[in-house]
Amino acid sequence: MHKIISVLPLSGCRIQVKFTDNVEGIIDLSDMKGKGIFSAWDDEKVFNMASVNAENNTVTWPGGIDLCPDVLYAEVTGKDIDSILKAKTGV
Repeated sequence: MHKIISVLPLSGCRIQVKFTDNVEGIIDLSDMKGKGIFSAWDDEKVFNMASVNAENNTVTWPGGIDLCPDVLYAEVTGKDIDSILKAKTGV
């Protein structure tokens, strides 16, 4: 599993994430803003409350919003999520 060690909310509904293998990058989440549970991000103060949940290794926000670290890793590295998941499971 790709573990997140830090997250920094940025303007424009973006986050900067860093993983334990020192991979880091900026992810644009603006396409999710305003949709369903992500409507909470319409309030910039809520979006800026992003944090790393060490228990389940996700980026989380109040209201039960969380994002999978493997998907974020794929986004940062440009790798295909299927190949990341196969490498993780050894299948």
